[in-house]
Amino acid sequence: MNVKKEYTQPLEIFSPEIDQKMELPFLGDVVAGFPSPASDYMELKIDLNKELVQCPEATFYARVRGDSMMDAGLHDGDVLIIDRSLRLQNNQIAVCFVDGEFTVKRVLMEEKQYWLVPENPSFERIRITKENDFIVWGVVSYVIKKVL
Repeated sequence: MNVKKEYTQPLEIFSPEIDQKMELPFLGDVVAGFPSPASDYMELKIDLNKELVQCPEATFYARVRGDSMMDAGLHDGDVLIIDRSLRLQNNQIAVCFVDGEFTVKRVLMEEKQYWLVPENPSFERIRITKENDFIVWGVVSYVIKKVL
C-alpha cells in the first residue's frame, strides 16, 4: 500500500455574517418512513445562524480541501463550522494550526501526546512533537454538504 504523508491541507477560513437573519422555510422533522400529514403546514421558519452558530464571536467557516478525512464524511468542498469556544475532547475532529498551516484532522490525546489522525488509509498519522508549532484552533461542530 502506498501511504501518503500529508501534514496539512489548506483551508479557507471565513467569519459568519450573523448580523443578518437567514430565515428559510422549515418543514420540521422529516421521518424516514411514511409521509407526515403535517407537510401541509410549512409556515415555520428556521434561521441557520441561530441553529448552527452557538457562539458567534468564536465561530468560523472553512472549506475542506483534499481527501484525507473522507472516511469521516468530510469531502473536498464541504463547509465546516468551527467553534473556537468549545474545549477539545479526545477523538474529536478539529482544525489545527501546524507549522504555519491549517489542517483538519481527528485529534487523539494519549498520555500528553497529540496525534493528528486522517480518516483515509492512504495518509499517515501525524505525531505532534515539541518541535512543532501547534495549536488546536477550533472544534468542528457541523459539516455542510452538497449532496447532488
